[in-house]
Amino acid sequence: MRLTIADFVKTARSGELLPLVTCYDHSSALIVERAGLHWILVGDSLGQVMLGHADTIPVTLDDMISHSASVARGAPSALIIADLPFLTYATPEQAVASARRMLQEGGAQAVKLEGGAPVIDAVRRLVELGVPVMGHLGFTPQSANQIGVRVQGRSVEAAAQLIRDAEALAEAGAFAIVLELVPAGLATVITERLSIPTIGIGAGAGCSGQVQVWHDLLGFSADPPFRHAGRFAEIGSAIEQGLKAYTAAVREGRFPTDANAASIDSDIVAAALTEADRA
Repeated sequence: MRLTIADFVKTARSGELLPLVTCYDHSSALIVERAGLHWILVGDSLGQVMLGHADTIPVTLDDMISHSASVARGAPSALIIADLPFLTYATPEQAVASARRMLQEGGAQAVKLEGGAPVIDAVRRLVELGVPVMGHLGFTPQSANQIGVRVQGRSVEAAAQLIRDAEALAEAGAFAIVLELVPAGLATVITERLSIPTIGIGAGAGCSGQVQVWHDLLGFSADPPFRHAGRFAEIGSAIEQGLKAYTAAVREGRFPTDANAASIDSDIVAAALTEADRA
């Protein structure tokens, strides 16, 4: 049975820290399910790590729906939260239309929206209609062209605005808020002030949980991860070595072996040749 927002909130309120991971495809979702991870974010970061874009801006709603549906089929017990991509929730009406497709076609149980004051009306309307919403403050990747890729909330004014935005999202009915690239002390204060959980990424250990990008977490890239990323495996290196070993085995005639192929009686082959020649 698939977990719900009620399970997510209950877990957070119990004091248990929440581990979230991004996931973008069916094969990865199968692994997440086997690993016993309960909370999945289908992030629009798939634009970079799956589609090869420089940022999240080119990601479409159709992209998100396709990847979310793939993940939902692979992880039938996890709670799946999917990003609404760039400019698909500019008005409450547009947000409702986008969220409807994400839940109905994408198999998600909740959506995530970036921003504070400008999206409050959309959040409130979605919640009124029964759509669970996760907020996202601090560094918001869809606004990278405007704010740059940097830590947010360092000044008094910026920190105060983050606090106000977090409280407004909670008041509008968001069930949780991602805090990305927010100074640890500020993220802790926001978490303590809110009645809903916060999920940090580059926001320190004072949040209610953490989320990491699949490819950073597991080392798919040869490049060093961001400072806020944790490396827990080096899958990319293992895949590279496996591909090199396969290439060498084929070139040297060591693969495939007889054990990798089906056998057939030589008399059948001879008879088949005779029959083929007769035709």
